[in-house]
Amino acid sequence: MSSRIRIAIIGGGLAGAFMANALKKISHLDVQVYESAPEFSERGLGIGLSRLALQALEEIVPNATDFLKKEAKAVAIGASRIVMGSGPEAGTVVCDIEGDTGLATTRGPLLKALLSLLPKDILHAGKKLTSLKQTASGVDLTFGDCTTAHFDAVIGADGMHSTVRKYILQGEAEEHLASPTGLWECRNLVPVEKAKAALGEESFEVDREYCWTGDGGFMMHALVENGTMVQCIVSATEEDSPPDRRRKVTREMLENAFARGWLDGPVARGMIELMLDQEELIGYSIWDHKRTPTYSKGRVCIVGDAAHTVSPYQGAGGGLAIEDALVLGHLLGAISSIKVIDAAFKAFDVVRRPRCQAVVDSSRATGQLLTGQDSQIGIGAVDMGKALGPLFEHIDALDLASHKQMALDEFGKQVDLAVSIIICTVNRTSTMIAS
Repeated sequence: MSSRIRIAIIGGGLAGAFMANALKKISHLDVQVYESAPEFSERGLGIGLSRLALQALEEIVPNATDFLKKEAKAVAIGASRIVMGSGPEAGTVVCDIEGDTGLATTRGPLLKALLSLLPKDILHAGKKLTSLKQTASGVDLTFGDCTTAHFDAVIGADGMHSTVRKYILQGEAEEHLASPTGLWECRNLVPVEKAKAALGEESFEVDREYCWTGDGGFMMHALVENGTMVQCIVSATEEDSPPDRRRKVTREMLENAFARGWLDGPVARGMIELMLDQEELIGYSIWDHKRTPTYSKGRVCIVGDAAHTVSPYQGAGGGLAIEDALVLGHLLGAISSIKVIDAAFKAFDVVRRPRCQAVVDSSRATGQLLTGQDSQIGIGAVDMGKALGPLFEHIDALDLASHKQMALDEFGKQVDLAVSIIICTVNRTSTMIAS
């Protein structure tokens, strides 16, 4: 290639940062990252990265585990325990997940660490994308500050309400917006000593993540930031979701949400106190993408939440974004011309979409199960324990090497298909001229 291929990443959150790190080491690519906010930042608190997610990240960021422990204060998730939090079985262990299950950190430090690995001159804040248009030579971008840019290809990592997604889906975009799952959540990050005082020392005797399940709700607490802080999560069912997903949460609201047998249990009252120990408690409705017809259109594609917003109940959203970056980076590293970018993006769509949609669906089902909303399982500890395993089996069963090879194979098929179409078109044209 006589010149480098110019690629714009729209969105400077975690998905965009994973993607930029995957592409920066590919010598024939010139990558620029655009963030709509005045500065690069991440909303939200904790994030878990499974062993598979870390395996994928190791291929993007060398020595990723050690890097995250040092730069993002990540801590190992040694084990997880799921316990009944309400009803007559309150305190009964549903199941234990033993062993090294990954890392836990917080989103802000994680994003900062990932951005520190990128050249500062490729990061552009305060650039809200307002429109994009594909031409014969690439993709034209227009931003809210009235500036424009031209790229050979565009990758949308601009979140659940993605502008790039709307462009790709065109007339189908409204039909496939993210929508409520019927659950909401709120979070807080508290010092470990405060958490111990509210929840009891016994919840911290073993270094593990605790999940509490029961009728109409779910709670979780886990150590982060080198074990000095505890992320606390409270989730419950909802009948109506606010249009902007946000709701101010009060003590009365929390106590009403957990009135069905939780308040006499081992953890609910303490968790409610920890939730309220902040200046203003905001809850967010949990939405996801029930279906996405395609992740690509020509030289434009989407990754991360823009492609597959997933509920948090399997802790898999971050891992999917890393997988996206790994696979798409693998494909773009193999291209030899801008003429095959659309084939690479189509191959990404064909391989990644079934994988990601399966996780979106199983995560939603897990949330329903953990809050006692699965009508077939109910809230019994034994039945719930049996049902959880199959919901998680497929997540870490992915073979990354095979997945990448599948993407390359599909890329070859898409290139061959494009060539065949060109040949057929030329032959048809020649026949028409001859006649």
